[in-house]
Amino acid sequence: MRRKINIKRELKPDFKYNSEKVSKLINYIMFDGKKNQARANIYKCFDLIKEKAKVEDPFSVFEAALKNTAPNVEVRSRRVGGANYQVPVEVRPKRRDALSIKWIIDAARSKKGAPISVKLADEIIAASKNEGEAVKKRENTHKMAEANKAFAHFAW
Repeated sequence: MRRKINIKRELKPDFKYNSEKVSKLINYIMFDGKKNQARANIYKCFDLIKEKAKVEDPFSVFEAALKNTAPNVEVRSRRVGGANYQVPVEVRPKRRDALSIKWIIDAARSKKGAPISVKLADEIIAASKNEGEAVKKRENTHKMAEANKAFAHFAW
């Protein structure tokens, strides 16, 4: 029996920056369907980035952060002959963006004491400079893939 085909929905770009990536960031940060609150937090975060990084366009800093945290390869678990192998697999472009956004948000949420907009702004600025927890997460993912390169022939 075949699996149901997953229908990909079109994501509308956000109002202010006209970007699908910012819209995806808003959706990931949203809790309990409170999209306006999430949108306000993200726009406040971009204003803080503009202030702290002393740049004219905070969206360019965000894109640099996404580029620096996006993984090229990841390990997938594959069962072969009764044993589980961690097989390195190249990451698709959509998943690459999704993972980098998730990692930036997780890194920001792991910090304590400040509002989410401040923590997220700090993490995005750090990631744009190739620093921070999200970049470490990407490095660890790459190291795992490199360590399991011997099982690459199981990828199909």
